[in-house]
Amino acid sequence: MGISDRITAADVVLDLSASSKRNLLQQLAAEAARRLERPEEEILGALQDREALGSTALGRGVALPHARLAGDPPPVMLFARLRRPIDYEARDEEPVDLAILVLWPEAEPEGFLPALSETCRALREPQALRRLRSAASAEEVVALLDRYGRPSSEEEEP
Repeated sequence: MGISDRITAADVVLDLSASSKRNLLQQLAAEAARRLERPEEEILGALQDREALGSTALGRGVALPHARLAGDPPPVMLFARLRRPIDYEARDEEPVDLAILVLWPEAEPEGFLPALSETCRALREPQALRRLRSAASAEEVVALLDRYGRPSSEEEEP
């Protein structure tokens, strides 16, 4: 299953205004809560619990907030490109301007780590980050995440 099977253009926000890490998590939790028809507080609490273990900033201006949710809700992934970078307590101290939220059901443990791995793969290439930061449309973001998320043996030539 490719990343584009989990994230669509409707899951992409290209100009999110977030004032802080907490505000970003609140906005992502609110959108996920609407999609899952679950309390926003439950999702925000799960994200904050995960952040308490250590920042989910990956470095180079990217964050991967993620959490497992009780029960069997469908997986949710959201991509956000921030209008202005924010402090996210990253180890490299770079402010974050790209975030991908991953929420996964506790009842489906086998898919969680592959989803995180594929997402990290999509975000590790400097060229991918440059292109995501300048993408003109949500569809372009999805295509880039899909392209860069595949193992190198599956990549297509540009």
